[in-house]
Amino acid sequence: MTNIDPRPCVIEERLKNIKRVIAVTGWKGGIGKSVTACTLALLLARKGYKTGLFDLDFAGASDHLILGANGLFPKEEKGLEPPVHEGVKFMSVVFFSENKAVPLRGANVSDAIIELLAITQWGELDFLVLDMPPGINDAALDVMRFARKAEVLAVTTPSVLAHDVLARSLDLYKKLKVPVLGVIENMSAGGRKPKGALAVIRTDRGLEKALGRPVSLLKTRFAADLGRAVSGLF
Repeated sequence: MTNIDPRPCVIEERLKNIKRVIAVTGWKGGIGKSVTACTLALLLARKGYKTGLFDLDFAGASDHLILGANGLFPKEEKGLEPPVHEGVKFMSVVFFSENKAVPLRGANVSDAIIELLAITQWGELDFLVLDMPPGINDAALDVMRFARKAEVLAVTTPSVLAHDVLARSLDLYKKLKVPVLGVIENMSAGGRKPKGALAVIRTDRGLEKALGRPVSLLKTRFAADLGRAVSGLF
């Protein structure tokens, strides 16, 4: 007997009232992907947009730390309704892992992500920001397969290695016909933006102290640079 998984249809239903899905992704660790995703969600909410943030990085979920989102848990009502924090509907695996490492591998990671996509009720949103699983693996590809309206916002750094991985990854997304909004180069020393980059975000030595405090985070140079970078996109 053929096993028919109803979740793809459920996911489509869950996402149908979301105008735009922005998948913030990066292909090396420590490049600022999660800080970018969180700050983008906060900036959009501050502009009055109905905004959601979904931390799908099972290997290193950290959005709750960046947002200072402690003591939250989704409400169960025909699925899970994300709690609202600083004007942003927020969902993360840490709600279920007790902030511990999640011992999942391969297909189990993909299955867990698909399950979360299927049971989360976002309602009507202008933007849903996805903090993507790192790299281009089964988990990341499954997100793009089920969140079919997703547009990629890629994060990189000035590193030669990061740029090389970026180029190869973007080429794959192009072949998969996934729309790419642009590339943000983080931790830049300033100056002219590199070829192909949407904008550069200067190194902000005060950023670390603002993590966990959304009001302070929005006052950083990092947030100002990111806001200017995406102002023409949204």
